[in-house]
Amino acid sequence: MRKNEHISPSNGYKIIAVDDEMGIVDSLSIFLKRSGYNFTGVTDPLEAIERVKSEHFDLMILDFIMEPIHGDEVVAKIREFNKELYILLLTGHKDLAPPLETIRKLDIQGYCEKSDKFDQLLLLIESAMKSIAQMNEIKRINLELANTYEKLEKAYLDSIQTLRYTVEAKDPYTRGHSDRVSEYSVLIGKKLGLSEDDLKTLRVGGLFHDIGKIGIPDSILLKESKLSDEEYSEIKNHPSIGAHILCNAEVFKEIIPIVKHHHERYDGKGYPGKLEGTNIPYFARIAAVADAFDAMTSKRTYRNSLPIDVVHSEIEKNLGTQFDPEIGKLFLDIIDNEYDKIKEIQEKYPA
Repeated sequence: MRKNEHISPSNGYKIIAVDDEMGIVDSLSIFLKRSGYNFTGVTDPLEAIERVKSEHFDLMILDFIMEPIHGDEVVAKIREFNKELYILLLTGHKDLAPPLETIRKLDIQGYCEKSDKFDQLLLLIESAMKSIAQMNEIKRINLELANTYEKLEKAYLDSIQTLRYTVEAKDPYTRGHSDRVSEYSVLIGKKLGLSEDDLKTLRVGGLFHDIGKIGIPDSILLKESKLSDEEYSEIKNHPSIGAHILCNAEVFKEIIPIVKHHHERYDGKGYPGKLEGTNIPYFARIAAVADAFDAMTSKRTYRNSLPIDVVHSEIEKNLGTQFDPEIGKLFLDIIDNEYDKIKEIQEKYPA
C-alpha cells in the first residue's frame, strides 16, 4: 500500500477521501487539488478513522464497499466522537448503496455513484462547502459571544436575518414564504394557547425552516420544469442540511426540530425521518400545516395559487394522514372564522 498523500492548497477547506483503490485516491487528489482544496487521501478505512480523531477535516468523501470494513461502519465509528463532519458517500452503483434509513441514521449528507467524470461530485462538494461555511460562521459567533447574553441575543437575531437573506437571494420562492409560514405558525400557536417563549420558537422556526436550501444546487432549486426522481431526492435533503447548519449554535437548538421535521407526515410517510404521529415534534407538526397551506395558496412557476375552498378540502382530506388531525382541524377553524387574520398576513408578506 502506498503512503497517504497530503496536498495543501490555499482555500482552507480540508477534505479527506477514503477509498481502498489507490487509483481513485490519486484521481481525486489531482481533481480536488486543481479545484483548490486541501486534500488528504487514505486507502485504509481504519486509518481514516484515526486521522479524523487526531486532525480536523471539513468534509469526508467515503467509498462504501471497502476492506476491512465498509463505509457505513466507518461512519458509525466516526459518529461516536464526531457529529459535525460532513460526509459524502461514493458507491460503485446506486444499487450497492446502503439503505436510505442507514444514510439518515448516520447523518450522511449525500452520496453519488463513481464516475470517470467528477462533475456531479464537484456540485455536491460545492453545496457541502456552502453548508460548512454557514455552520462555521454560526460556530464562530457562538464561541465568541457564549459568555455575553446581550451580544449573543443580538448576534442571534442578526444571524437569522443574514442566513434568511442568503437563501432568499438563492431561491426567489422563499421571499415572503418563510415570513408567511412563520406568521401562520404563530397564529396556530396563539389559538392553541401556547406561551410567549413557544410562540417565539414557532416564529423563528418558521423564518428558518427552509434554510437548508442553501445546500441544494441552483440547477435543481431554480429548475422550472418537473424534477427528476434524483433531483427530487436531492431537494428532500434540505431539512437535514438545515439542521446540520444550525446544530453547533446553542441559541438555535429550540428551532432545529422544526427545521428538520417540517416535512414529516402524520402517517409516517414523510421525510427525512419517516416519523409517525406524536413522534413528530409538536412544533414541526404546526409548521407542517402552515407550510402546506402557504404552498397551496402561493403561485408557483408550474401552477397558480389554489382557491381557498380547494385548499380547505385538501387539508380536511389529509387530516390524520399528512397532518396532525387536532392541529389541522384548528387551522380549518381559523380559515372558517378568522380568515381576516390570514388575509392580513398575506397582504403584509405578498407572494
